[in-house]
Amino acid sequence: VQLQACGGGLVQAGGSLRLSCAASGRFFSSVAMGWFRQAPGKEREFVAGISRSGGSTYYADSVKGRFTISRDNAKNTVFLQMNSLRPEDTAVYYCAARMSVDPSTVVFGERDYSYWGQGTLVTVSS
Repeated sequence: VQLQACGGGLVQAGGSLRLSCAASGRFFSSVAMGWFRQAPGKEREFVAGISRSGGSTYYADSVKGRFTISRDNAKNTVFLQMNSLRPEDTAVYYCAARMSVDPSTVVFGERDYSYWGQGTLVTVSS
């Protein structure tokens, strides 16, 4: 599985961005997906995850109520809609994938993901 993330950019605080992550291969509907981020000088952290079916999602407390993860299995793409952005959301955002047998399982451990995209930079100005 190869992942290509895009959609990052510069936005003012309170604004919105939508990240996309396109996956190659025929197994997209078999993978759980997640978004992580890494701010300058900090470790990479979990942001949101979605099950292979799309029916289950999970969010970090810091983004709950502001970010929404979704997927379109027909287009092999996962999305992260980010609203009410804050300067502390500034980071490189990565999408990740993991083969999953259970259609309803959300994976949120960084070490549990097998495939990673290259990252897209989100900068939120105050």
